[in-house]
Amino acid sequence: MDRKQITIKVFGGEQKCASCVNLPSSKETAEWLQAAISRKYPDQLFTIEFIDIFSTVEAENQKFAHQIVEEDLFYPVVVINDEIVAEGNPRLKDIYAIMELNGYKDVG
Repeated sequence: MDRKQITIKVFGGEQKCASCVNLPSSKETAEWLQAAISRKYPDQLFTIEFIDIFSTVEAENQKFAHQIVEEDLFYPVVVINDEIVAEGNPRLKDIYAIMELNGYKDVG
């Protein structure tokens, strides 16, 4: 199976959401995902973008930023292939499953 390079978008704010007191910030979550996925899929290209929903958001990301605010979703919200795959505290297992469906190979 050919691997499609994935872009993982982590939407949230520099500040933690009010309901997420004991969880890392959205930016910290993006950094954690970068490290964890890089270890599991070394030398397999992917991109992680942190999008601050409270600053200027590019047109392609406005739909999700607006949805997060309007629907009061818990952030960080993780989006892969234009689909929300995690809200609040993302589970690596779920993200890994999507990566593997897209052709990434676990070398561990």
